[in-house]
Amino acid sequence: MARTAASLATRLRHAGERWLFRIGAPEPAPIRLGQRRIYVLPSAAGVGFALALLVMLLAAINYNLSLGYALVFTLGGSAAASIVHAFRNLYGLSIRPGRCTPVFAGETAVFSLLIDNPASRRRPALRLGAQGQWSAFELPAAEETAVALACPALRRGRLALGRSVLETRWPLGLIRAWSVFVPKADCLVLPTPEADPPPLPPAGGDATGASRDARTGDEDFAGLRAHRSADSPRHVAWKAVARGGPMLTKEFAAGEGRELLLDWDRLPAGLDAERRLSRLTAWVLAAEREGRRYALALPGIRIAAATGRAHRERCLRLLALHGLPDPTAEDGA
Repeated sequence: MARTAASLATRLRHAGERWLFRIGAPEPAPIRLGQRRIYVLPSAAGVGFALALLVMLLAAINYNLSLGYALVFTLGGSAAASIVHAFRNLYGLSIRPGRCTPVFAGETAVFSLLIDNPASRRRPALRLGAQGQWSAFELPAAEETAVALACPALRRGRLALGRSVLETRWPLGLIRAWSVFVPKADCLVLPTPEADPPPLPPAGGDATGASRDARTGDEDFAGLRAHRSADSPRHVAWKAVARGGPMLTKEFAAGEGRELLLDWDRLPAGLDAERRLSRLTAWVLAAEREGRRYALALPGIRIAAATGRAHRERCLRLLALHGLPDPTAEDGA
């Protein structure tokens, strides 16, 4: 019952915010904080301060204390002046989203918002919040500052920053001035790679995860060369290392340069969709580390074999968005 009441209260609060703050679709950059976008109300400390002033005023009236009147009006004037300062601390700021590096599901997505202060005065004691996370900062005079906001990325796909709040309680903490906005900021969340995936499928063979050591001899040993950091541990000449020799890597006359096919349909039937994506992600990363040319085949999509950073990012993007509605997703190659 309590959970239902809390859920209803949350929905009502969000509906009220959408109506009051006109929260809707993401806004195009830059987002400028003008007079109509900044809201000002007393903070909890400000409400307590107002009640204390009221008690002091009643005491001054009751005992006809001139100094009591002076103290109440002086403190009240200071509180009223803080309203103007809190408002001016946000007024005129400009916000635009920065780049968010893709992360794997279960990691933390770090959003970057670029906040520009066009005024010749600094803006102290600011806070940026979204998805329950907050970041405190201040803006130097006439400078643009990148503010990072770390949010948990629990599921693959696109993680939108969503409803964001920029607030300040400067200078006295009695007044809260804030603005609500929805920037066009999202982060690509990739499937979590399988922790201990099978070896890469044989070049030109199926993708069931069978060991490449079970090949039928289409690769002939061609010799040894100096080991490079990108080489697969499976190709290290461990016997030579055990004899005290240098780290060497085996070379093959054929097969290493052949193309791999990472095919959704050739994975074991017992794997569900998420485990298939997890394994394919791990294989894409492994093939890229080994410098292998690889193709990716998903239901309805096939990416031609290639290698390099752009190819890896394209494949990982398709894996992250597979089966999810995304109007910007590529249609394939």
